Amino acid sequence: MLRPAPARRLPGLLLLLWPLLLLPPLAAPDPVARPGFRRLGTQGPEGSPGRRPSSVAPDGAPASGASEPGRVSGAGVCKSRPLDLVFLIDSSRSVRPLEFTKVKTFVSRIIDTLNIGPADTRVAVVNYASTVKIEFQLQAYTDKQSLKQAVGRITPLSTGTMSGLAIQTAMDEVFTVEAGARGPSSNIPKVAIIVTDGRPQDQVNEVAARARASGIELYAVGVDRADMESLKMMASEPLEEHVFYVETYGVIEKLSSRFQETFCALDKCALNTHGCEHICVNDRSGSYHCECYEGYTLNEDRKTCSAQDKCALGTHGCQHICVNDRTGSYHCECYDGYTLNADKKTCSVRDKCALGSHGCQHICVSDGAASYHCDCYPGYTLNEDKKTCSAIEEARRLVSTEDVCGCEATLAFQEKVSSSLQRLNTKLDGILEKLQVNEYGQIHR
Repeated sequence: MLRPAPARRLPGLLLLLWPLLLLPPLAAPDPVARPGFRRLGTQGPEGSPGRRPSSVAPDGAPASGASEPGRVSGAGVCKSRPLDLVFLIDSSRSVRPLEFTKVKTFVSRIIDTLNIGPADTRVAVVNYASTVKIEFQLQAYTDKQSLKQAVGRITPLSTGTMSGLAIQTAMDEVFTVEAGARGPSSNIPKVAIIVTDGRPQDQVNEVAARARASGIELYAVGVDRADMESLKMMASEPLEEHVFYVETYGVIEKLSSRFQETFCALDKCALNTHGCEHICVNDRSGSYHCECYEGYTLNEDRKTCSAQDKCALGTHGCQHICVNDRTGSYHCECYDGYTLNADKKTCSVRDKCALGSHGCQHICVSDGAASYHCDCYPGYTLNEDKKTCSAIEEARRLVSTEDVCGCEATLAFQEKVSSSLQRLNTKLDGILEKLQVNEYGQIHR
């Protein structure tokens, strides 16, 4: 006879499921995973670009602490970066009280997604209609709770829509150091979010252009009857990333997640998918670039690094020879016959003979650091030029030949002179004889 199964199976099933019931709930999907949204750049505290060493050192060994390729670090991947953020909210007559409440909820939800503080994001609100009212400045509140309470106290102005005047007021009176904005040297971006449901009743084109030129990044949020062309005139480029539109105030709160993604400081270097061989540097645009350790140059692929040819740069200072080292540095050397001085740059003569410019035919003999003399191999003698050499036997032969030739020439000259003298004497004798005969004849005539 079969027994009823449920009485025994239920406790066993609970035992199987009990560990699963104790597991923590699954985390919500990271909003960064949604494609198609612009992310402003990653920066460290006070706006300094984040720098992370690559997981590969120059010698090819993995750097300590490197995460596995493709894995996202648990912390610091998405954190709102510091901003000077100003909301410009339209509270004209066309915005009903309930709708204005929705706008304030929208602002509060964006504040919830930000890191608020003196060194992080500072928030101000400008309320506008036909007049403009600065509800609070950037330095007024330094925590989320106080900020949200201040937003909740804002009341509508209930008149026209002077969007241009609101932008001008923010530029002149809110985005200033005196009002709590940080100066240019801090690299803290200035961002304004304009929310409106109508067409501006003043000129926004020129004032918006001046605001953008001053470094303010403008986002335009249009609701219901908002004029799309006016939104485009106010917003920064690219327009597809700075102009938002919703059909009713009832759904404007959904845009808060869009701005969370926009202001998310995505640390792409922390994702470890950058491919930089040495150093990954986060940029303000939300992207990154690669750099190299000192002594290395970034290759054309903008990822890998090669040791710098320091010698080719022409700044090495070596007097004679520059030699590149494997470490990306260099050292100086000297030509043969020279020695490197203590400055490791210049060279001094060590051996004149080693220079190869001495001119000795056979042997160069150093007489010190800067002098020398020439010598000859055995069986040779140094010529009068003190450079060249001649064989000793050949020299003797040449001397003997010269002596013989000299003697023969002398004898021939002597014989020629003697013969000439004899002929001359003979002629003189004849002349004397004739003179004597003449003289005798005259005497005896």
